[in-house]
Amino acid sequence: MLSRCLSLCLLLLLPLTALGHGFSHLEELADDGFLIGAEARLLGNGEPGETLGSLSPERQLSPASVSKIYTAAAALERFGPQHRFTTQLLGSAEPDAEGVLQGDLILDGGGDPALTTEDLWRLVQRLHQAGVREVAGRLVVSQWRFGPVACLTTDRCEGQRRVDNAYSALLSSAAVNYGNWCVTVAPARTAGAPAQVTPCDGQADLVRIDNRIETRPPNSGTELSALRVTDGDGDVMRVSGQISTNARPRELYRTSSDPAEQAGRTLMAMLEQAGIAVAGGHVTTTLEPPAGASRLAAVDGKPLQELLLRTLNYSNNFMADTLTLDLATTPRPSLSQGGDAIEAFAGGLPGHGPLRLDSGSGLTPENRTSAAGVNVLLEHMFRQPALFPSFVAALQSPSNGVMRFIRRGPATFQDHVMLKTGTLNQPVSVRAAAGYFRTRTGRWGVFSVLVNGTGSTPYLSWSQVLDRLSVDLSAMIEAH
Repeated sequence: MLSRCLSLCLLLLLPLTALGHGFSHLEELADDGFLIGAEARLLGNGEPGETLGSLSPERQLSPASVSKIYTAAAALERFGPQHRFTTQLLGSAEPDAEGVLQGDLILDGGGDPALTTEDLWRLVQRLHQAGVREVAGRLVVSQWRFGPVACLTTDRCEGQRRVDNAYSALLSSAAVNYGNWCVTVAPARTAGAPAQVTPCDGQADLVRIDNRIETRPPNSGTELSALRVTDGDGDVMRVSGQISTNARPRELYRTSSDPAEQAGRTLMAMLEQAGIAVAGGHVTTTLEPPAGASRLAAVDGKPLQELLLRTLNYSNNFMADTLTLDLATTPRPSLSQGGDAIEAFAGGLPGHGPLRLDSGSGLTPENRTSAAGVNVLLEHMFRQPALFPSFVAALQSPSNGVMRFIRRGPATFQDHVMLKTGTLNQPVSVRAAAGYFRTRTGRWGVFSVLVNGTGSTPYLSWSQVLDRLSVDLSAMIEAH
């Protein structure tokens, strides 16, 4: 009788053990040497909810771009969803009766992560409305809040000389267009002729262009590449490839070597087009504008909740790290000092545990957190009724998110999950995902999965992770 009772108790415990484990498919990656931290749990009414799945949830691992949800949460807590960053034009005096501004015109960079040429056009228009027709001095681009910011990653350090991507933009509080040059490529009318390559933001030659693109016959296909290199005279966009005569124009983006200088060139071209002459050219500075400088024009950026939608949906590293620097409490902060501010925010969340963020974007491979810690953050935001709508709206639903690679797995996973992903390939493979799920009965839950490779593990694709995660998470959702 005792033996039968013991056997029955063991059988009753087996389903609970399996349910508590939860990530049986995801765990298969451990057989190839990958390090995994994962946790999924329901959210209770003010109390810790039931754990549905768990794999080394306290293990410290790289979260890659899942770091951005820490940045988003800290920014919402600090600034609020409707906060707008302000960029302004200052002068040492009011324009005289002839519209001449004696002295310098100062672009005061406000650390807006999404300042674009459209915003600069509004500034120029408002400057014109203020009566300015000529600047006797210089255009001074002031990045006194932060910039140039020392690079912490290989991509950003190499980007000071040459770069073939748009994601590793350098940082400045006066940066425009996400720190990227943009050129438009259009076919010539006849095959064999060079393609037409022009700046995206007007007719002025903002950046030198080395055009090696050939126009090919109709339906020949379009293959374009771009490399931004920097020499003694500044930046050059070296573009090559081919474009068909019947192809639509394409835009190519590459990071600039000096975002403050880029902002100065762009604004100078707009002032000239508006008929506002600047006698002394333009310069950049890290000095704060004089205390007596008066505001001549200003433009407020988009609300923070819109910035976060772009930051997280498109995993925009420039925007995330600019917000990180905006959060710093020290003058002219480094990126790691901005990370310290986010660490301090997370350190105030009961039960979070250790966190290291050298950047808010996740580009720095030294970032470390745990799946359990990420879930503590997610639950904290869930319980902030004034902030949660803006926070969760910045995550993606697999079924209709902008990142097509997440459209995998069962319909339950596709339609009942909102998530943020993170990817790194160097120095080791990292695939991470975290967010919220809803059960069939409408209960909320949180989940976090961090998968890290080692020096001896093979390449890790997203399909290897999502195919397993989607099955495991769908089973948990269906069971509740």
